[in-house]
Amino acid sequence: MADPSSYRPKPGQIPDSPGVYKFRDEHRRVIYVGKAKNLRQRVANYFQDLAHLHPRTRTMVTTAASVEWTVVSTEVEALQLEYSWIKEFDPRFNVKYRDDKSYPYLAVTLNEEFPRVQVMRGAKKKGVRYFGPYGHAWAIRETVDLMLRVFPVRTCSAGVFKNAARTGRPCLLGYIGKCSAPCVGRVTPEEHRELADDFCDFMAGRTGTYIRRLEKDMMQAAEEMEYERAARLRDDAEALKRAMEKSAVVLADATDADLIAVAEDELEAALQIFHVRGGRVRGQRGWVTDKVEAVDTSGLVEHALQQLYGEERGDAVPKEVLVPALPEDAEAVSQWLAERRGSQVSLRIPQRGDKKDLMATVQRNAQQALGLHKTKRASDLTTRSRALEEIAEALGLDTAPLRIECYDISHLQGDDVVASMVVFEDGLARKSEYRRFQIKGFEGQDDVRSMHEVIGRRFKRYLQDKERTGEWEETQEAAPGATGPAPGAIGPAPGATGPAPGPAPVPAATGPVPAPDLTAASPDDEPEPREDDGRPKRFAYPPQLVVVDGGQPQVAAAKRALDELGIDDIAVCGLAKRLEEVWLPDDDDPVVLPRSSEGLYLLQRVRDEAHRFAITYQRAKRAKRFRSSPLDDVSGLGETRKQALIKHFGSVKKLRQATIDEICEVPGIGRRTAESVAAALASTTPAAPAVNTATGEIIEEDDGGSS
Repeated sequence: MADPSSYRPKPGQIPDSPGVYKFRDEHRRVIYVGKAKNLRQRVANYFQDLAHLHPRTRTMVTTAASVEWTVVSTEVEALQLEYSWIKEFDPRFNVKYRDDKSYPYLAVTLNEEFPRVQVMRGAKKKGVRYFGPYGHAWAIRETVDLMLRVFPVRTCSAGVFKNAARTGRPCLLGYIGKCSAPCVGRVTPEEHRELADDFCDFMAGRTGTYIRRLEKDMMQAAEEMEYERAARLRDDAEALKRAMEKSAVVLADATDADLIAVAEDELEAALQIFHVRGGRVRGQRGWVTDKVEAVDTSGLVEHALQQLYGEERGDAVPKEVLVPALPEDAEAVSQWLAERRGSQVSLRIPQRGDKKDLMATVQRNAQQALGLHKTKRASDLTTRSRALEEIAEALGLDTAPLRIECYDISHLQGDDVVASMVVFEDGLARKSEYRRFQIKGFEGQDDVRSMHEVIGRRFKRYLQDKERTGEWEETQEAAPGATGPAPGAIGPAPGATGPAPGPAPVPAATGPVPAPDLTAASPDDEPEPREDDGRPKRFAYPPQLVVVDGGQPQVAAAKRALDELGIDDIAVCGLAKRLEEVWLPDDDDPVVLPRSSEGLYLLQRVRDEAHRFAITYQRAKRAKRFRSSPLDDVSGLGETRKQALIKHFGSVKKLRQATIDEICEVPGIGRRTAESVAAALASTTPAAPAVNTATGEIIEEDDGGSS
């Protein structure tokens, strides 16, 4: 625990300008980011008597080892820089809202020649217009199905679109009138884009115009006795009305607004957001967070606004944002929102009328979300705690393994040998920590040798991080044959349910440890992290338990790899699939956990996740290899010219037999490229001919996918 007075800035050293400050720990990791109108006043508050500080603030300042700041011109710039640094450094003492799920959006890809309407999740893409988020993907599909009658916009994938264009036949939606079939030229790109723009306008809330227009056209068609057309227009208008009915009117003045409500207690907070467009609720989402810093409701609202609108531009930021409490510097936040929208944004607390009533509804949703989250978390924590305790008891561990890493090897008859590493913290998967490896040390099928290589590479990287950050100190000359740090207790990994603490210092080594040899590292291993940049390091956290998919041989290989590095304070076990028995190093008999054991269930989930991750990677590599062609190695030969060559000659086999002059006859192929193609094909051995095993007949190659 550090003494804040040891790194307190000198009087007068801190400027009294607006700015952003960072607290770093002893290993230069950024642990807290904050902003201030007056840096001198704000930062000085952290260095008062510890007894007067909030417990969470006290923990932060005693964990920190230094403070630094950056002066900016305005409070708006400070707000933007604070958001950027929180996103970049992921500080453990800053509030970070966790999405309770990945929300689907209705997206229109306006960045394509023929815009497509589809369901999208995840990060937003440039040039795509989004509507939502929605609670369920099926709700989006129902709405789109109704609206395609009136706005027959393309909904097919790129592959289906290209295939229809090639064959000259549209898909089923084109035949039943729910797609304008731009793939076969029924409409021009300009006409199709106009349909997409109309679709977006309707979804944005400008609904009355289109319904009135349809009804007017319907009446005109009826007067002209075009009854079939009038009936179709009537059905179109009814379809739009049904689509509108799926979103009830909540604000009569057709307001575009986001309503944010917060429910909180001493430890956690739940946030609910209603997105209202055109007076109708178009989307809803909820977040939860641990209150890892001393923050009140206004602070929670400010963090929510940063996370909600930090990556948004234009209409994605509404004209009005209604909140339960204004941020401390509401004027700067309003100005920041206005800059992102491009026009004025009203940030206020609703006082009366429909907006106040709707805010009460959002608040009730937030209270229910917090209660449900606590109920689920309490039950889940109890189960996971029991599972970790059972594992610790069965394996003879001193403490519960808060961080578990599991490794699996995958291959197909010795080809494309890969490995996976999955991480569970506090019994929950931490997918951002997953890693994958290619086996480079040898060729062929040898799971034991592969396991030894992977464990060695992973923990060499771990030791390298410790040496670079100075988290172990060399205290005496190395004993003969010493290859790593001496035994010692490694601190617990960060918990999944709270802020991510850094790894505890590794004990002193018995001698100097050479820089780990990473010559066998795979391209899929993570790149070298830069020193002292404050970002979380790769491979930096040690597990308390290493699980391997296999029995005694794999466990022995993993243990041997750790021993060679001088690491003997990490437990190792293997889970064999045959009888689900647990194997420990140097034990002739397995540990058999009861079939109803929560500990066994957790180990099985960890093992199965490692297997899934490994086989997914292996299949991707195999598919890439099968799709490969000798032409892939020709420098400067792109996909278009490769296809032109295959189309001209009919197959790679016939291309291999062609002369350089014949290759030059292909449009776009010059003599130098032709020589490169001929040389590449001459240097590769043709694949053995396929044989019909029933008749013994050799099957000639007749297509040009690969060779």
